[in-house]
Amino acid sequence: MTIQITKPELEALINQRLQSGAFKDAEDVILTALQSLPPKPPGAPLSGRSLREVFESVRGLADDVEFSRNPSKARPVDLV
Repeated sequence: MTIQITKPELEALINQRLQSGAFKDAEDVILTALQSLPPKPPGAPLSGRSLREVFESVRGLADDVEFSRNPSKARPVDLV
């Protein structure tokens, strides 16, 4: 099987994992990611997990992701 990566952000993410030294090649990165996900039948509903939980379920995937909000970009809230 041949898999072609066409999204630059996906390629960058794989390269980032390779540079960490935790993986030997791109196949190892993909295999680890797929093995960490529970098997689901096609068409199964989403698990209801948060994005953070999904990222944290894949070892090392959320190490460089910033989950905090930038308060300067938030909508104003009127607390009456």
